Amino acid sequence: MQVSKLRNIDVLKLGWHGLRAHPARATLSALGVAIGIAAMVAVIGLSMSSQASVQQQLAALGTNLLTVTPGESFTNDEAKLPEDAAARVGRIDGVEQVSWIADLQGVHAYRNGFISEGETNGLTVRAADQRLLEATSTTVRQGSWLDSATQRYPTAVLGATAAQRLGMTQSGAQLNIGGVQHSVIGILAPSALAPELNTSVLVGDTNAREQFGFSGAPTTLFERSHDDVVDEVRTLLPSTLNPQRPNEVSVSRPSDGLAAQHAIDTVFTGLLVGVGSIALLVGGIGVANIMVITVMERRRDIGLRRALGATRAHIRRQFLVEAVLLAAYGGVAGAALGAGCTVVVAWINGWIPTMPLWVPAVGILVTIVVGAIAGVLPALKAAAMSPTAALAA
Repeated sequence: MQVSKLRNIDVLKLGWHGLRAHPARATLSALGVAIGIAAMVAVIGLSMSSQASVQQQLAALGTNLLTVTPGESFTNDEAKLPEDAAARVGRIDGVEQVSWIADLQGVHAYRNGFISEGETNGLTVRAADQRLLEATSTTVRQGSWLDSATQRYPTAVLGATAAQRLGMTQSGAQLNIGGVQHSVIGILAPSALAPELNTSVLVGDTNAREQFGFSGAPTTLFERSHDDVVDEVRTLLPSTLNPQRPNEVSVSRPSDGLAAQHAIDTVFTGLLVGVGSIALLVGGIGVANIMVITVMERRRDIGLRRALGATRAHIRRQFLVEAVLLAAYGGVAGAALGAGCTVVVAWINGWIPTMPLWVPAVGILVTIVVGAIAGVLPALKAAAMSPTAALAA
């Protein structure tokens, strides 16, 4: 007796014919899988694009910036940095740049002299060193920075947020600082490594001493050193600035904050991938449900094929392939949709779209596995039907 045979190409044709018989239902079934894969691919792609943007930003800004501020004393007294803090730090081997800012306590900035004293807009007036921009990788968006001449006179430079809150978009305006009229000569671009500059109204060292009684002691010190000695310098800074009580000196690296922020984003990305996985699971259940319905609707077809010589294995393979094709249909659509979302969102945020080809490829592979798992039970159910029972249905 000759055994019935079914070529692989014929199995694919049968599976594809099963999907074409009900295109609307197949599309709706594949939609659940597509949404799950699109979510996973888009989230992973956006996470990679964001990570690439952060790494590019850190490479441009530099990771060798250390920020020094007064720490806490054992007696809860207010700790301070010495007036010659910049000079002390500059003598450490490997230090390339040192700059500083100092909060001017009790001095506030107003658009004019008629504004109530309590309306400070959350801004801080600070004295600034001339080397501040270079040390903090900050740029001037409009106007100019304080130099050896302008820092002696009543002039000021606004941080990006400060300018926005004061309603100033151009230099040349007048500003009331501590009761003294100052000319705004520049507006800074947003600073990533020194965010305190964004809400600052910055005046020159000499001007601050003459007009507001500034003592010369900085409240924040910015230091850059060679990359290979950053950790060593970080260890030496507290004892250099306060040999008797090094615990009263706090040293941090701003780039660590950006890295931590990205770590938080990574955790959030993992959460979103989990949500996408749930959507994919729901889509797989939908595929299984549709295949069960398909088997029930095509019982007479199954019985006829069995009566003509098709084996249980043939029926099993047919419906298993049909389930895989259905899931793959959704996987390809979802991968394309996820990749498209990644490109669009990355473009809107000014990122470089970053997505290795393995991401959508793995997404499609996952859908094929989901389709195979979802199709096992319906395929077994179809293969278990006897020809007579199926034809009599």
